[in-house]
Amino acid sequence: MKKTFILLVSLLSLALQPASAFAQDASAPEPDSGGVVCEPAVYLATPDYCLPLGPSAYLTDLARLGMTIPPRPLPASKPDPSLTQLPYFYFHLDKDYVPIYSAPGEKGPGAQQFLPGFVYVSYIDRVDQGGVYYLLPNGGWIPGKGARVGEISAFQGLVFSSTPRNSFGWAFEQIPVLVGPGYGAAPTGRQIQPFQVVQIYAVQPGDATTDWYLIGPDEWVEGRKVARVTINTTPPEGSNNASRWIEVDLAEQTLMVYDNYQLVYATVVATGLEPFWTRPGLFQIQQKKETETMRNNDPTDFYYLDNVPWTMYFDGARALHGAYWRTRFGYPQSHGCVNLSVGDAHWLFNWAHEGDWVYVHDPSGLTPTDPALYTGGAY
Repeated sequence: MKKTFILLVSLLSLALQPASAFAQDASAPEPDSGGVVCEPAVYLATPDYCLPLGPSAYLTDLARLGMTIPPRPLPASKPDPSLTQLPYFYFHLDKDYVPIYSAPGEKGPGAQQFLPGFVYVSYIDRVDQGGVYYLLPNGGWIPGKGARVGEISAFQGLVFSSTPRNSFGWAFEQIPVLVGPGYGAAPTGRQIQPFQVVQIYAVQPGDATTDWYLIGPDEWVEGRKVARVTINTTPPEGSNNASRWIEVDLAEQTLMVYDNYQLVYATVVATGLEPFWTRPGLFQIQQKKETETMRNNDPTDFYYLDNVPWTMYFDGARALHGAYWRTRFGYPQSHGCVNLSVGDAHWLFNWAHEGDWVYVHDPSGLTPTDPALYTGGAY
């Protein structure tokens, strides 16, 4: 009964389509009078026993784009949510001089201090003793000049059981769905929510700023608001036809993992923001470290990041790693590293080996490639 109801609903939906949806090629020969119209179905090859007109033509056009009614889901699932857990507490220091004391309750400049900058420390205890103080893993105490990191992003990408037939992506923000490509098209009344996954069946160029993505029958969204995954199971040039590699798309801010020439993982990342771009090129994972302290002692650009999880260096100081300080991904934000959510970084760390290839590229061509621009530290 349920299948019958779905079929009736699908047929009703097709019956309500505009006549243009079922229009035939005017140059095609007119069918014989009295020909039998095919029952609604997909006919990728023209049958000799019926005429594939009306709903059949519409369904066949959708099938050629990879669409079905109802939609075929991606062959994907969410990773284990326990991968998002960390055994640390973090504190974000104010952009000020913060002293380090030998005991809580002390005052004054302290024997050491953190410089003003981008500073996150991990702590193992918190006391209120003439003010709030935090105990650092090295035994030092800092006054509570800042804020605790109360919530770490639980975002995770997708694990794939097989390579999808079509492209897909994540929405950056709430996106209205239109009935056609272009800002002048009427709204459908449907909204895509932030970080909702959409399948992309066709791309139509728009103006100089964006393409338009077909995400369903007569459903289009603005391409620049979607982090798109373009699937390419061919190993990157120079990798000696490796069967496994990591790809980072700087234009889309996406990361893909291929194993045995199949897509096995995909997610959204945050790469380097000008002038600290993530360098395009083909690299290999040089070192894996479960945790790392990243710092730059230059007082004009001081940063200190304690217990950065699941770090994998691939281009000098540039690494793939978890970024517990990020709440959103999909935009260039980093100091040159490829920042992932903690859960994504953990999955990737478990999968990867030292020596695996990392292919970083920018299809837009906007990221500079001059080696002189890629010196110094990164996070």
